[in-house]
Amino acid sequence: MKKMFRATNVVLMLLCLMYFITYLDRVNVSTAAAGFSKDFDLNKTQIGFVFSAFAYPYLIFQIIGGWVSDRFGAKRTLIACGLLWAGATVLTGLAGGLVSLLVARVLLGLGEGATFPAATSAMARWVAKEKRGYAQGITHAAARIGNAVAPGVVVAIMAAYGWRESFFACAALSFVWVLLWWATFTEKPVDHPRITVEETAFLPVPATTKPAVPWGPLFRRMWPVTIVYFCYGWTLWLFLSWIPQYFLHSYDLDLKKSAVFASSVFFAGVIGDTLGGIVTDRILVKTGSLHRARSWMVAICMGLTLLALIPMMFTHQLYVSLACLSAGFFFAEMTIGPMWAIPMDIAPEFSGTASGMMNTGSALAAIISPVIGGLLIDRTGNWELPFVGSMILMAVGVVLAFRMQPESRFDRGAAAEPVVPVRPVVAARRT
Repeated sequence: MKKMFRATNVVLMLLCLMYFITYLDRVNVSTAAAGFSKDFDLNKTQIGFVFSAFAYPYLIFQIIGGWVSDRFGAKRTLIACGLLWAGATVLTGLAGGLVSLLVARVLLGLGEGATFPAATSAMARWVAKEKRGYAQGITHAAARIGNAVAPGVVVAIMAAYGWRESFFACAALSFVWVLLWWATFTEKPVDHPRITVEETAFLPVPATTKPAVPWGPLFRRMWPVTIVYFCYGWTLWLFLSWIPQYFLHSYDLDLKKSAVFASSVFFAGVIGDTLGGIVTDRILVKTGSLHRARSWMVAICMGLTLLALIPMMFTHQLYVSLACLSAGFFFAEMTIGPMWAIPMDIAPEFSGTASGMMNTGSALAAIISPVIGGLLIDRTGNWELPFVGSMILMAVGVVLAFRMQPESRFDRGAAAEPVVPVRPVVAARRT
């Protein structure tokens, strides 16, 4: 029990809770759309714009937020972000029409834009190297629990009170998290009152100075990672935005049944996130190869995602669709652990900024994917057609995954250090 509540574990649990809340706050709109679309008389394309409005500031503040967290610390960055995203969630519940909904969603994207880069910056100091994949996998698994819980929770609150009250409940949870983060987290592990010598022995040694970010070389180093993450992000945001509506309309289910089916798909992602983080770290410890643990694993999982979605193109059957979507989301989410470990592998001194660069790929996909999905559904009435784009981009991601080169650490004085093989187990515990 004492080990569970060690300082490093408490910080990781708080980050898991943050990931859970941020995804609960950003995907509750997908289920609540069944309520506000009727109140405001919105078509599928307009709903798609409501879904994607979040992503415009989210895209812009990925890199800015990453730099801010590297420069000023994850504690202050996440407190400010938390207050803003909680306030935006309140405003979503107060919306009076399409315009006010869009404004609230833009503010939510502004508040959540820096959250994952800031969390990665914190992990770079609070998580041992051989546990980076697990840490990223378990935190993103918590995010997928938010995805999975959101449909059922929002439907229950909507049935009892209304769609607006579902946003007020989410906002209250967000404000509680901000208070916990403020009271618990310290920038440097050694400053935490409950940190142990045993824990610090395995943590990275913090830099004594904060070097200026070499923007150009770091951009060039991270662009293959960013494109691969765009390919993943397209599928992610298509799923998050349209899966609840897919089961509701494509199979004419009622709201409660559609929520159960959507939650089943998202729970598959929870398992994929957790397992992906564990597997990538075990491959690293066993082989000492970041190329195998990151690039090969991402390529294989993207290929399996593509294969899982193919049967949907040839049959329209409820349980076949459920199986395909669940398997596709499972394999797509298995890429999360290795993908989010890569910025820490490549550029640990600039992990917040580097992860922000990577996540711009997903943020850009979040702008385009929901709107294209809505347009295709409006124009054709075919709810399976948007998933063709996911299959194409997953194939692109398989090819480009081998250009990421996580084994080649970024050197701010050059493009990258020469590739040095990592020795199994021993090297994995060094920073």
